[in-house]
Amino acid sequence: MPDAAPPVSAGTPAGPPPGLHRWTSRRVEVHDDSMQPTLRPGDRLRVDVRIYRTRAPAVGEIVVVVDPAAPSRWLVKRVAAVGPGRWWRTARGLVPDVGRRPGSDEGRPGDAVETIELAPGSVWVLGDAADASRDSRRFGAIPPPGIVGRAYYRYAPAATRRDL
Repeated sequence: MPDAAPPVSAGTPAGPPPGLHRWTSRRVEVHDDSMQPTLRPGDRLRVDVRIYRTRAPAVGEIVVVVDPAAPSRWLVKRVAAVGPGRWWRTARGLVPDVGRRPGSDEGRPGDAVETIELAPGSVWVLGDAADASRDSRRFGAIPPPGIVGRAYYRYAPAATRRDL
């Protein structure tokens, strides 16, 4: 029987080993309210910039993406959907559009606003505070080169340090 993996301490970041942080992660600071209550202005995060070289982002992960309107700026958002695929955009979020015949509205949720189709590897990102967030609802899907990395640890302020 194979040995079980060693337990991970609650204080250990979920990213690379401590000696590799300098080479595999970046530091970012949150400047707006778009991710409240999860993240607040002034929070500082570690971002693994290499993780998506070997796998696709997962729904629910907090990622840093290049702002399509200002490429010198980065945005911190949550992954809502990963392509390829088709979804209905509703007031509640995204609902998978499965088994629909082309040109048909069967299975359409009553509050559906539009159909979203994502290319392979692209992501649909949303802020946790919908009313305060500029996200994919305004600028569309983020292609793979626009994904900087995954935020995995909040290191400041000290009282709120934790894995993300």
